[in-house]
Amino acid sequence: MTKIRIAIQKSGRLNEDSLKLLKDCGISIDNGKDQLRAAARNFPMEVFYLRNGDIPQYLRDGVVDIAIIGENVLIEKGEDISIAEKLGFSKCRVSLAMPKSKEYRAISDLQGKRIATSYPNTVKNFLKDRGVTADLHIINGSVEIAPNIGLADAICDIVSSGSTLFKNNLKEVEVMLSSEAVLAVSPKISGAGKEVLQKLQFRINSVLQARQSRYVLLNAPNEKLDTIIQILPGMRSPTVLPLAEEGWSSVHTVIKKDKFWEVIDELKSAGAEGILVCPIEKMVL
Repeated sequence: MTKIRIAIQKSGRLNEDSLKLLKDCGISIDNGKDQLRAAARNFPMEVFYLRNGDIPQYLRDGVVDIAIIGENVLIEKGEDISIAEKLGFSKCRVSLAMPKSKEYRAISDLQGKRIATSYPNTVKNFLKDRGVTADLHIINGSVEIAPNIGLADAICDIVSSGSTLFKNNLKEVEVMLSSEAVLAVSPKISGAGKEVLQKLQFRINSVLQARQSRYVLLNAPNEKLDTIIQILPGMRSPTVLPLAEEGWSSVHTVIKKDKFWEVIDELKSAGAEGILVCPIEKMVL
């Protein structure tokens, strides 16, 4: 079977999250320390460990068929490359920041200012759409120090928790875009490669659905069963089984992780008892 070639970030959190996703998809990677290319043991796949900023060109040239990459990198360097899946991890935002001591009222305050960034295209397009012109200083590396050494009046960078900005006495003034890891596809992927990609996407979707859901088991008095079932947003409808104790039933269902506490509170108020919540490893719809 044709092997699909996937690029992932060489190091860092996105590397770790990407490898975990592949592992959760049941794909075992035979890679040693500092290896830049590795084969999967039980799936037709080769993994290329590349610098994040280089991945869009590798996709464009067809050196790799797919990649797990930050959406922000594609917006900056690969807007012509299609996205097959948004993966829901490695979330961040690309923001403009200024020293805390400087007053900021509106985007027009950046007119004619010096902005240090490693995302020049993103900044240029964002400012152009708002009628603002600025002097961009392209820096590959840590840009947070630029205002402190007089190199720039503001910066554009990735923000996750905001702790790096805080440490450098900076404040976030504009969020230009929100980003997460995505599965990107080369425009030169072969027909056989697309077939393997479909198999991979099936596994990925099963894992992502499971990550977003929780399996719930509870006991309910039969006289309150209808009310409790109406609260539960099951995949189709909850499974209801009689308990050994007369007048009681066991209810099983799946709920979305982001609705968890809201639903649990309603269930308790409706008379549910013995509520058990379990993570789900895979979920095939």
